[in-house]
Amino acid sequence: MTSSDPLLTGDPIITLQAVRYLYTGRQVALDGIDLSINRGEQVALLGANGSGKSTLLKILDGIYTPTSGTLNVLGHDIKAVAAGEDAFHFHREVGLVFQDPDIQLFSATIFDDVAFGPLQLGLSPREVEARCQEALSQMEIMHLAQRAPFELSGGEKKRAAIASVLSLRPEVLLLDEPTASLDPRTKWVLVNLIHKLGASGKTIITATHELEIVPLIATRVLVIGEERRVLADGTPERILGDRDLLIRANLIHPDLHRFGLPAEPMGRTGV
Repeated sequence: MTSSDPLLTGDPIITLQAVRYLYTGRQVALDGIDLSINRGEQVALLGANGSGKSTLLKILDGIYTPTSGTLNVLGHDIKAVAAGEDAFHFHREVGLVFQDPDIQLFSATIFDDVAFGPLQLGLSPREVEARCQEALSQMEIMHLAQRAPFELSGGEKKRAAIASVLSLRPEVLLLDEPTASLDPRTKWVLVNLIHKLGASGKTIITATHELEIVPLIATRVLVIGEERRVLADGTPERILGDRDLLIRANLIHPDLHRFGLPAEPMGRTGV
């Protein structure tokens, strides 16, 4: 399997053409990414460690500038955003949640962290309070609002970091390995919350290499190979059912998965 037509669920809001990114001007991180993502899609970005998933998310968030190629997100030229042009407005619309939640949790309490973004928008205290309540409720952590970040478990920190981005009410949510290093129970709590966000209509792009969560958080899957290019684009069922593709992308090993993946991946219901 190589590629398929994107699954259209709305208007295109992200387009990449021949996007290439080099670290220190010589090490290839992404090598010619052509991609279109539509409004309201829930996309899983699959790839082995080092394939460029996190780099792509940082480019989509305007943290990195493509070495070459063009990238447009919600009408913004990412090169202009990375240069500081209209970056404030852009980051109200696109929110990135880093793999390490400690990067985003720096205040005395979780409520303060969640309120930080809305306060920068110059909103009234009443509106800031409403947004914080909404975001904390979405992540089901109202009871943690007055706790300090260091008092939280790893899973609680992940949910708090997502809440700190949701309080800005972004149109696009970028999640970098949100379930990494979590125990099974905590992982599925977070997967359920991500599923609910997607069901509400938010555009979500989740970078992961954990195949078991993909059918629950995504309606579309993009596979980035170790060549730093998109190898495949399709439904979770098509991608997870292509054993040769998963081996080629170093997402499974033939000896460790000699009995293959389930013929039908776990469904999106009953999360």
